[in-house]
Amino acid sequence: MSDNLERDVRFLKRYAMVSTLGFCALTLAAFRPQRAPTKFDEIDVERINIKEPDGKYRMVISNRPRSIGPIYKSKPFGYPGGGRPGIIFFNDEGTENGGLTFVGKRAPDGSVSASTHMSFDQFDQDQVLNLDYAEGNGQRRIGMSIDDRTDANIYDMVLERDSIMKMADTVARAAALRRWSAPRNGVPLAARRVFIGRDAAKSAILNLSARDGKPRLRLVVDSLGDARIEFMDSTGVITRTIPEPTRR
Repeated sequence: MSDNLERDVRFLKRYAMVSTLGFCALTLAAFRPQRAPTKFDEIDVERINIKEPDGKYRMVISNRPRSIGPIYKSKPFGYPGGGRPGIIFFNDEGTENGGLTFVGKRAPDGSVSASTHMSFDQFDQDQVLNLDYAEGNGQRRIGMSIDDRTDANIYDMVLERDSIMKMADTVARAAALRRWSAPRNGVPLAARRVFIGRDAAKSAILNLSARDGKPRLRLVVDSLGDARIEFMDSTGVITRTIPEPTRR
């Protein structure tokens, strides 16, 4: 009987000691300061992936070779990466929804080719709000544009186009591509509605267009400093100008 009692006492002592140590460890952990974020004074990197806890992309910053291609709900589609140096944004579903890209170089003959593009995409579609600078062949264009796009899902559209491109019959393929690119429910796949900026002719302009993308109203200050307002019909033909052009 005494042996059993002594064994129970030893067990209780060990249990009490282990419990006390565990409690102390938990207490110290609760009051231990959180680890400070790692700080870098300078970092060289070819690509940074910013992801949500579930692994979905939120932002990718990269050079050209390591740049990401289009992503829809975490699935690559359309075309491979390697051509878009800059920053690509993604929405809550892991689908690309805009970005900032930039390139620029001078050719051996001295000509310049350069562009900067920042855009924001319609949900499950392509870009609808854009800031652009483009230069090439001695011409320069700078501006902001607003586009309308069809409500068709871009992933489904690209899969449909890729399927068409595999058709061996070139005549049937061309006809299928025309049907694919035609307006849907009377709405073009894409239509520029607003452009404000500086065009290749060195004019400052504001273009306002109908849903089909055809300009209907234009405000212009041309390269010589002359200002005018132009009204167009549904085919894009100028029907009225204010002030009236000078007749000679």
